Amino acid sequence: MGLVSLGCPKALVDSEHIATRLLDLGYEVEEGDESEVVVVNTCGFIDAAKEESLATIASVLDQGKKVVVTGCMGSAQNELRTAFPELDFVSGPADLAPVVTAVQSYLPQHEPLAPLPGEARARLTADHFAYLKISEGCNHKCSFCIIPSMRGKLRSRPLPDVVDEARGLIADGVKEIALIAQDLSAYGLDRKYEACTINGQSYRSDILSLCELVGELGAWVRLHYVYPYPHVDQLIPLMRDGLLLPYLDVPLQHASPKILKAMRRPAAAEKALERIRAWREICPDLAIRSTFIVGFPGETDEDVGLLLDFLEQAQLDRAGCFTYSAVTGARANALAGPVDEQDKLDRQERVYELQNEISRRRLKRHAGRRLRVLVDGSTPDRLVGRSMYDAPDIDGLVHIRSSQPLMPAEGEFVWVDVTDSDDHDLYGDLVAEEIQVR
Repeated sequence: MGLVSLGCPKALVDSEHIATRLLDLGYEVEEGDESEVVVVNTCGFIDAAKEESLATIASVLDQGKKVVVTGCMGSAQNELRTAFPELDFVSGPADLAPVVTAVQSYLPQHEPLAPLPGEARARLTADHFAYLKISEGCNHKCSFCIIPSMRGKLRSRPLPDVVDEARGLIADGVKEIALIAQDLSAYGLDRKYEACTINGQSYRSDILSLCELVGELGAWVRLHYVYPYPHVDQLIPLMRDGLLLPYLDVPLQHASPKILKAMRRPAAAEKALERIRAWREICPDLAIRSTFIVGFPGETDEDVGLLLDFLEQAQLDRAGCFTYSAVTGARANALAGPVDEQDKLDRQERVYELQNEISRRRLKRHAGRRLRVLVDGSTPDRLVGRSMYDAPDIDGLVHIRSSQPLMPAEGEFVWVDVTDSDDHDLYGDLVAEEIQVR
């Protein structure tokens, strides 16, 4: 059977669990839509993502194939069934059992297989990298977002379950784990930070305990989607001391107080700046990535100027900038002051022009340093990997030169003497003793 996974890493993890359950039942699972039965894990975060999901479903149906729909758009079953009356099965996000039932109804029963020893789950990422989702849903009420209506309120996984999954992933060869959630730093709030026992010791179910326990397992551990709450300060010493990678993905979204209020965001820009400065005092090597939205209803040139001022002061290592897109069902749709589409693009360009210069300056600090790099791939004369400052697919790469013939080393760590950089990537020379040669 085929599997098409659309949307964010959280949805990708759901797709991996679907694949795992089907593989354990003896089915062959392939990425893409070439099979006669295709599971489409949809995204509905913004209207453009919904259109992609609908187009994917339509394309598979037009080929006369059976489609099992799941994911965020599954929370709007009436809309889907109106658009595609021939759909037999629709389930919501992280609702995996109906997907398995649907596949079994379409395909002959297979003989269940025993999972391989040490196998944590099937993965759609590189073998040496895995996302680890620690919670579902979100308690925030951001006016531009409909995630809570699709995925519900915050539901943290039990701490022992998260740690056990991390152990299984590492036993299965994973060298880097990215902890993900809609709001990573809220982990445990819904459980009232209940006490639990792991290896005979009592722990509080909060993000600090989780990071300490997973960090002690020996893999690289990276944090995504961390709101700048005061208790996040407790994580920074773990980065300084090497238990976590010195990397934070903090979705700040804007810097204008007026726009942040209209967005109903939980943090003010001035407090975010204070927090960033405090974090870098503890861990000077900290890399920070963020995302921003321009063209939000009511945004003026003055608001964009405040955002640009913030970027100059914050000196973020990386930043993504998106133009505001109306989402069906979002409260922001009712706000006055829509921004012209060309103005949105112009503002986005201004943000990227400034951030590219900042990123270039930040990367230059690595020139002359020796960095540990995780290899993601190779060509006949060079390796390509990432340092601890770069997450897969969204940040930069390290291009590694060598005068020696290289054995394939994907998923291995090497040391690199950094010689140069540009807006996004680092360049350097392999430290020869760290690589197996022919």
